[in-house]
Amino acid sequence: MRTIYFYLLIITNLIWINFKKPKFNHIKKQKSIKEAEDYLFKVATKWSKFVLKAASLNLTVIGKENIPNEACLFVGNHQSDFDIPVILSNMNRLTGAVAKKSMIKIPIMSYWMKLIHCVFIDRENPRAALKSMAEGVENLKKGYSMFIFPEGTRSRSNNMGEFKKGSMRLAIKAGVPIVPITLFDTYKAMEGNNGRIKKANAKFIIAKPIYLDGMSKEEKANISDTVKKIIQGNLDKEYSNS
Repeated sequence: MRTIYFYLLIITNLIWINFKKPKFNHIKKQKSIKEAEDYLFKVATKWSKFVLKAASLNLTVIGKENIPNEACLFVGNHQSDFDIPVILSNMNRLTGAVAKKSMIKIPIMSYWMKLIHCVFIDRENPRAALKSMAEGVENLKKGYSMFIFPEGTRSRSNNMGEFKKGSMRLAIKAGVPIVPITLFDTYKAMEGNNGRIKKANAKFIIAKPIYLDGMSKEEKANISDTVKKIIQGNLDKEYSNS
């Protein structure tokens, strides 16, 4: 029953969010871009918090003070479909995701995802993927933070998979800092229960930003390993404490 109730709440909430379009369009036309984006930020944050509350996912956030005031690339492990609302509910600015192409087909949600500067990547089409990554670089250069899951798919556990090559190029090409983020036990809210929604406790750990300025070519070439070690270290720490 909890699972059915959850999806009824989510569907109802999406319909409610759809009625936010006229207000957003009014602000965009009659006021400034900043005011329109501030409104988008509020909508995205409120939606994210609603999803977590509907799922009864109790989240502990560590290191929120590490989020820079400038645009950055958040890089994290991927355990659950709840990872996106976990991240968006704790940002300090409008933040887009590098999302899988299939999400563009989701009614209403894809509309808002585009507005917050998400890019949709088709990993099976290298040319299209490069174009999407270039779009992500431009978003970062324009001052919009992004987040990416280099594993490319959910692990559905606290075990982290291999990072896809090229994920860090977004930050390198845009010249923005990388912030390693660790998601722990988010899969226990759904994926660990064969798709059924259950109450769960999870953690979201935000590490200190890694600034690329002054790094050697070799250090930049190995930045993926550096970021992965930080995330894995946090996973190991939380696992040993649980």
